[in-house]
Amino acid sequence: MSNKRILIIDDEETIQTVVQFGIRMTAGWQVLVATSGRQGIQLAQQEQPDVILLDVVMPDMSGMTALKTLQSDDATAHIPVILLTAKAQLTGHSDHARGVRGVITKPFNSLHLSEQIARILQW
Repeated sequence: MSNKRILIIDDEETIQTVVQFGIRMTAGWQVLVATSGRQGIQLAQQEQPDVILLDVVMPDMSGMTALKTLQSDDATAHIPVILLTAKAQLTGHSDHARGVRGVITKPFNSLHLSEQIARILQW
């Protein structure tokens, strides 16, 4: 399980840092960081991560737009996506119908983040 590669797409530097610290500290997984939806799509195509943690609210391109783009591209459609959001209403089943594997709400405990990811993806 320690060879997993996680791509976080989030425009907030604090969230990026907390995610990187928590995942590296508790699971030893590699963390790739994209600061925008467009950059995240490019990194996903190039790096083929094991999972994408995707912020919903970002400037320039929303997380939901990035998700649709990722799912419509044969190179990235197979990569599971977990939403990172402060919007609790996204925890409903309608998001799972659109291909989201799970939702982690902000704020979250960075030391339990890798456990949450592993549980959602049944790793």
